[in-house]
Amino acid sequence: MQVHFENIQGIADTTTLPHAMHYLSCRIAEDLDLSLLTERLMKGKGQPNSLSSSEKLELWDRLKILSFTRMVVSIWAVTILSLYIRVQVNILGRHLYIDTARGLGSSQSLEDADLIDRDDQQKFLANADFLANYGLPTLIANMQTAATEVLKTKQLRDFFDTTVLHQTVMQILDTFMSMGTPHHWVDCMMPEDPRLNKLAMTSSSDNANPPEFTQFDRLMVETREVLSSAEFSSVVEISLKAVVNALVEENGFQSGGGSLTTGTPLAKLLPRIAQICPSLVVEPSKNRYIQTIQSVPEVGLFFTLLYANMSTS
Repeated sequence: MQVHFENIQGIADTTTLPHAMHYLSCRIAEDLDLSLLTERLMKGKGQPNSLSSSEKLELWDRLKILSFTRMVVSIWAVTILSLYIRVQVNILGRHLYIDTARGLGSSQSLEDADLIDRDDQQKFLANADFLANYGLPTLIANMQTAATEVLKTKQLRDFFDTTVLHQTVMQILDTFMSMGTPHHWVDCMMPEDPRLNKLAMTSSSDNANPPEFTQFDRLMVETREVLSSAEFSSVVEISLKAVVNALVEENGFQSGGGSLTTGTPLAKLLPRIAQICPSLVVEPSKNRYIQTIQSVPEVGLFFTLLYANMSTS
């Protein structure tokens, strides 16, 4: 079982996560493109009379909000996606291990054993793209609301050092995570509980036979239950803090235009925030933030327990 567990973790790192991360990074770059704002500001700098003072302030304020929104969306997305995919492969891997063991230990042939259908397996793992395909607009809108709330008292001339940057990013994340109903963010990662759809179909139909609750549905329900658990919420909180700590210590924030050690005006910090965002969502083998998450002891323990304690009923 230990060998199987380690192989499952490898599948997440080398197959599922790289594809999902690449797709997600493209979507974030498209949906939070800052180039139009920066081009207008550069044009205003080169042609002083092309923008009024109020227009410049409005553009800078939008750039401030969107720069932090893009950074914090990237932090949240890379953290949750890497954890979500690991939840998926551990749930699926554990079920496959148990089903295979049952088939081998029974009088049935392995081909006749009640294994999870391959189509259901692929459909289940394909949900790693749900965030990029469906959840991202809601995530961006809510994160922008949180960023606007936190940054409304931050002026462009205010000095930011490592402590202020760390506090600001964590405040935006905390504000987002506490918005709406508990675990509202799970809806950004996966479809709603399939049991709700099944019940709705049953109640609105004259058919006495309820819709089939498939193996895929069971995998999705189990995943949502894990994501909505207090244990997973704790792992998310620890992982987000680890990523923010690593980000603030990033060398890119210490070069040019002043140092965060002594403090630099927020206006000069924004271009560096924009530059650092793509590094948050690069492929896993080159992503220091994913490696940071994986090195957190609580994360490793959580997935060991998730795999080992999976229900076998």
